[in-house]
Amino acid sequence: MVRTRVGYAGGTTEHPTYYNLGDHTETIQVEYDPTRISYQELLDVFWAGHDPARPAWSRQYASIIFYHDEEQQRLARASKEQYATRGDRRVYTEIVPAATFYLAEDYHQKYRLRLSPIFIDEFTAIYPEPADLVNSTATARVNGYLGGHGTLTDLQAEIDDLGLSPNAQEELLRIVLNRSN
Repeated sequence: MVRTRVGYAGGTTEHPTYYNLGDHTETIQVEYDPTRISYQELLDVFWAGHDPARPAWSRQYASIIFYHDEEQQRLARASKEQYATRGDRRVYTEIVPAATFYLAEDYHQKYRLRLSPIFIDEFTAIYPEPADLVNSTATARVNGYLGGHGTLTDLQAEIDDLGLSPNAQEELLRIVLNRSN
C-alpha cells in the first residue's frame, strides 16, 4: 500500500463534509503499487472486510467499488458475481465509475494512529502539515499495522524505513507480535 485516505465520493454535492455529506458515501481511497499487490487482491480484501449482503441503512454507508478503467470495472463485476454465487443472499455492493474524491476532515484520517499517542505524536513532529501526514506512506503503513493488517515479518522488513524512534519501533513490534500470538 502506498497510501490510504478517507473521504467522500459517489454523490453530486460539491465539497461535502461529515456534517454536510449530501448524497455522497464515506469511502477509502487506496493508492497502491501494482507490482506488489494486484487490483484483484484489493478486491479480495474488500469482500472479506465487510458484509455486502447487508443493506446500508443510509447512502453514507453504502457498499461501493469505484473503478477507474474498463479492466477494473470488469474485475470488480466478476468479483461481485463470484461473491454472490457463494450464498443465496443479495449483494448490495454497487460498482460505479470513480469521479471526484473529496478528502475527509483531518480528524477522520489515520484513525488507528490517532488512538495511539506515541505514534501520532512522532508522526505529527515529522509531518507538521496535516496534508503531509495524510499523504505519508509511513503513516498509512503504521495505521494498517495498528488496525490488524500486515505480518510481523512484513513489519520487521520495513520498520527501519518508517521514521519511528527506537521506543516507537519497539512498541509497534510488541503490538504486532501480541496480535500474532
